[in-house]
Amino acid sequence: MQNYSAVDSNLVKSIILPRSKLSRKGENGITLIVGGNRIYHGAPLLSSIAALRSGTDLVYTAIPKINLSSSRNFSADLIFVPFPDDKLTSGAVRRLLNMIPKKIDAAGIGMGLSFSKSQSLLALINGLLQQEVRLIVDAGALVPEILNNITNTKTVVTPHAGEFKRLFGILPTGELDEQLKLVTKFAREYGLVIALKGFWNIVSDGDQTFVTQRTTPAMTVGGTGDILSGLVAGYLTKYESIHACILGLYFNGMAGLNIFNRMGLHMVASDLLDELPYVMKAFDKISD
Repeated sequence: MQNYSAVDSNLVKSIILPRSKLSRKGENGITLIVGGNRIYHGAPLLSSIAALRSGTDLVYTAIPKINLSSSRNFSADLIFVPFPDDKLTSGAVRRLLNMIPKKIDAAGIGMGLSFSKSQSLLALINGLLQQEVRLIVDAGALVPEILNNITNTKTVVTPHAGEFKRLFGILPTGELDEQLKLVTKFAREYGLVIALKGFWNIVSDGDQTFVTQRTTPAMTVGGTGDILSGLVAGYLTKYESIHACILGLYFNGMAGLNIFNRMGLHMVASDLLDELPYVMKAFDKISD
């Protein structure tokens, strides 16, 4: 059996960092979320609110201009950076990189995102990496063309099984041990942190591997992965990549379990956004 560690509350407690009571806005993290298209307008919104729930101070949400009005009505807590087309183009990337603040700590890319050509996605990834922004790549951005650009950067990728096959060419099926070997192999080979989502959530950086089981089948509802990506993007502003994944998976799963205990199999993803603070609060730390 491939070696791994289970994710539990004691591990999470050991990872959580205290927040200084003297800290000021921006010192607890600034996050960028890039996603959305003509159909999937909600994905970057779920991710962005989740990033705020993680404790990051500011979230900039880059979405197609066509979705701007409805997105503003969704939440007054987000700062929107619209790009002109319903797909990410090279021109949109240039404007986006010029519009966002110079100090972005972490970015989540891909939730509901469409792009015209892979070159535009690569330009965004390269531009952010050049600014030393820590990345999580998910959903529509998980295409094999990105691998050369993110190799050995400790970028986080969060595929489900189908996206894993699209990215790495192999479908992760079979028993837990087989999936563990695949995730560990590709994480080590490409210098990434991989969080494979499924009944078993497997996280590996090639050296350390962690597993947490899905808390409830209610979590298969659309949007829960977008919330996970937002949590990880928020945590990446303060934590190393593998710890950001562990925290995101744990809190997302525990929030889902609490909702399941109240509502059964009838939750929707946005229910998680309201539940997250209640499962996180017990782990809060404040320092002088």
